[in-house]
This record gives sequence, structure tokens and C-alpha cells, in this order.
Amino acid sequence: MVLQPVAPEHVDGLWELVRDPETRRLTGSQGEGEFTYEAAAAWYATRAAHDDRLDLAICDAASGAYVGEVVLNELDAANLACNLRIALVGSRVYGKGYGTEALRLVLAHAFETVGLHRVGLEVYAFNTRALHVYEKIGFVREGIRRDALLWDGHWHDAIAMSVLAPDWHAHHDGPPRPYMTSSR
Repeated sequence: MVLQPVAPEHVDGLWELVRDPETRRLTGSQGEGEFTYEAAAAWYATRAAHDDRLDLAICDAASGAYVGEVVLNELDAANLACNLRIALVGSRVYGKGYGTEALRLVLAHAFETVGLHRVGLEVYAFNTRALHVYEKIGFVREGIRRDALLWDGHWHDAIAMSVLAPDWHAHHDGPPRPYMTSSR
């Protein structure tokens, strides 16, 4: 798995991601016709111009294929904090470790390189696979926004989670080194 700054060459992957029904459900993305291919292309073409966020394409190391995105956004520089979001293109890439590895790499960057203190996110309570991964990585549940999403006539809670730099350092022996082997 490789992380790359999103660019126009990733637009086809983004288009697949935003149109996948399961990904839309897991991210709570409603409004089928709101996002056009042209809007996706314009979005990815402008991400590098923003210094208050980091938008990265998650790509398969062997094929180079786009499998999702991971984003650090909503930077609060005064409090050394930001939001994190991640989405994968759909069931063909779920369960293969892309999300876990991308999260480890982007959090190592956030804490080790950028020097952030806090990274937060929200996840819908029905997304048990993501909850498991977030907790495995070191995120802690902070609270619940009750009935935050109305999907197919049913209300769903959103769980607020965060990981702090001290938690990260305690949970990991330094930043992950994806191209090095460990003697453990």
C-alpha cells in the first residue's frame, strides 16, 4: 500500500468511491446526483493548493490502483488538532488491510512529523469493522451523537473518537516503517 497526494490521475478512483452504495452508506453520504465526475476532477485538482489539510490517495503497491483516500482536515493549529476521514472504494478492497495501514501511516505523519496532539473522527455505530480498526490503532471513544444519521428511514448514532499523541506513542514503538523489517 502506498499513500500519494491526490491528483487528477486519481479521479476515476474517487468517482468509483463516491458512487459505491456500501461506501456511501458507511460514510453517510446522501444525495445521489449532487457530485458529478467534473466536480470530482475539480476537487482533486485543487487539493494540493490547501495548506490546512492533507488529502492522500490510498493505492495498491503492486498495481498502483486507487483503493481509497485518507484525509487530515479541519486543522485547528492553535490546539494542534485535526479531523481524520477515510473511505475505501468498496467491498472489493474491504478486509485487505488497506485502511489499517493507511491509518497507521497518516497518524505517524500527524504525530511524528507535523507534531499534532489530537486527531479526531466520527464513525456511525453500525460500522463495526471501522470501529474495530480505529480501536486497534489506538482511538478512544469519547461520546455519542445520538440519531445523527437518518438512513433508509432509520436513525443511527455517530461515535466520536480520538487518539492523542501520548496515546499514540504508548501504543506504538515510534512511527511505522513500511519498507523496513522488524526484528521482533
